[in-house]
Amino acid sequence: MEEPAPRRRPLRIVVPSRNDPFLRRFTELIGGPLGRFTAPGIVSPGFWTVPRVLILLTTAAALLAVAVKIPCRTAGWNTPDHFYRACYSDWPVLFTGRGLADGVFPFLTPGAQFEYPVLLGLIAGATALLVPGTGTGAERALAYFDINALLATGAWIGTVIATMRMSHRRPWDAAMVALAPALILSVYINWDIWAVLAAALGMLAFSRGRYLQAGLWLGLGTALKLYPLILLGALLVPALRTLKLRPFLITTAATAGTWLLVNLPFMLRDVEAWSFFLQFTGDRPAGYSSVWFAWNLTADRLGLPGVDAGFINVWAYLLFALACAGIAVLGLAAPRRPRVAQLAFLIVAAFVLTNKVYSPQFVLWLVPLAALALPRWRDFLIWQFFEVLHWWAIWMYLARETSGGSTQNNIDDPWYVAAVVAHMAATAYLMARVVAGILDPREDPVRRTDVDDPTGGPFDGAADRLRLKGLRPVRVALEPHAEPAKEAL
Repeated sequence: MEEPAPRRRPLRIVVPSRNDPFLRRFTELIGGPLGRFTAPGIVSPGFWTVPRVLILLTTAAALLAVAVKIPCRTAGWNTPDHFYRACYSDWPVLFTGRGLADGVFPFLTPGAQFEYPVLLGLIAGATALLVPGTGTGAERALAYFDINALLATGAWIGTVIATMRMSHRRPWDAAMVALAPALILSVYINWDIWAVLAAALGMLAFSRGRYLQAGLWLGLGTALKLYPLILLGALLVPALRTLKLRPFLITTAATAGTWLLVNLPFMLRDVEAWSFFLQFTGDRPAGYSSVWFAWNLTADRLGLPGVDAGFINVWAYLLFALACAGIAVLGLAAPRRPRVAQLAFLIVAAFVLTNKVYSPQFVLWLVPLAALALPRWRDFLIWQFFEVLHWWAIWMYLARETSGGSTQNNIDDPWYVAAVVAHMAATAYLMARVVAGILDPREDPVRRTDVDDPTGGPFDGAADRLRLKGLRPVRVALEPHAEPAKEAL
């Protein structure tokens, strides 16, 4: 007869009103910070557990996200009004514009072309089948939006809970994912939240030592959007530093196998339709809100030469590769091994800044990683402010460029470029704060609670076996599994 598993000892959890200097200032109206003699995480909170409160917060945020779309839900998604009302969504536009309303199923209907990866196309087609009736009327477009919004809300909740499960003694950090202003404004633009959920579940599985499952989720995420694939880089650095390569290799192989299993049938069935996404990405010029697009606008105004798709295809990947090399050197030379979440945020942020296009919903990729890498509300909200600023600027710019909107209602090129530069600078600022936490663990809110790497899985608490010399060590008395410091709780 098997021995019963030992009962897991409850852990004290970090209290935001005590731990976060920014939030502490706003607690006076509700009685101030939680008392230091309380024992959150040890004493049962009754019905209002952390997961239930986070689900409630996410649901409230989802209702607010739907409220943002009310002007279009009542008047329809028509150009240029859906830009001026800031309620644009790809869902109803693609529903009518790509033939989904007429029964076209991406990657299954012969001759159909869809500018997204396979799994995302299947989601788009499957949700179209749930819309009652026939034709391209406004009511069916609205139903398509509502169905996708409902399913996306479920994915949003799943992302919040997965983030909470990775936060160890800091479960309330997941509230950043539940309440992020830019996420509320952008979550119902496209299907990106599904890739975000897959990436979060992959990281959660890896943190719990389930490497095949981690690869499964990351492979599915890559079949939705490209960015979950580059999260493997965040696993490679600690694998090299600890020389624990097996978990990384298993996860990578499972990721590649899952992606191939999803894509291979469609590659064999119709390679032209399958490769349309890659061809579309390679041939497109500088995309809206990218650094390349901002340069072309500025260069055109100053009479300087712009950059074409061929130039961008080379330099965007080269700059991203250089950024990854720098992050790898930082990770291997830092005084203490960086946390997986810190490396993941830096890599994805570098990809966002150097990419050919920056759509407003790309901020969703970064929000859970930011909550895990730098759970400080002041820095987080500074970044979110400029992301919201960009979110508004892109609609005013598109109203003029794509829809011939009235001049008095549009935004001029310099202001739009300024908004793009501001969002990039805010992202770079957050990256700098993460780097500061890597170089000095005393600046890392997670490690100040005397843990090593909650998202690290096999790397959590592992000893270094390979480290580049160059950066001076910062001596801190932090043990991976010690009891949390009282002042941090």
